[in-house]
Amino acid sequence: MQTAASTNQILFWPIMVYGGLVLLLVGGMIVLSYFLGERHHAPARNVPYESGIRPTGSARLRYGIRYYLVGLFFILFDVEAAIVFAWAVVFRRVGWTGYVEVLLFIATLAAGLLYVWKLGGLDWSPDIKRRTGGDD
Repeated sequence: MQTAASTNQILFWPIMVYGGLVLLLVGGMIVLSYFLGERHHAPARNVPYESGIRPTGSARLRYGIRYYLVGLFFILFDVEAAIVFAWAVVFRRVGWTGYVEVLLFIATLAAGLLYVWKLGGLDWSPDIKRRTGGDD
């Protein structure tokens, strides 16, 4: 009769074999690519190739904060859409409790959106009044 420990070892054995084979295969590919790969010793080796055009200037450009905000809003509402979609899949099982919870979730996000809108986070044009403090 087998004990629980020996049963766990028997069930764990195929995973260990699979992991070993994966490591062996990956290691073999890395070693083969090192020995069989091309070696470039040209002076322009570290210059990026961009459609035959030589790069000029720095690759580090400064982007305005507006692009950051657009990315942040995209991620926020993308996650919101994923959560609401997950709720929509199971809405018959969760009943009124789930409906009220998703309404509170959407209301909270809508309040946040209105707050950001009121602060001017969604305005793309520069606001002269805000910068200068004048009433023009």
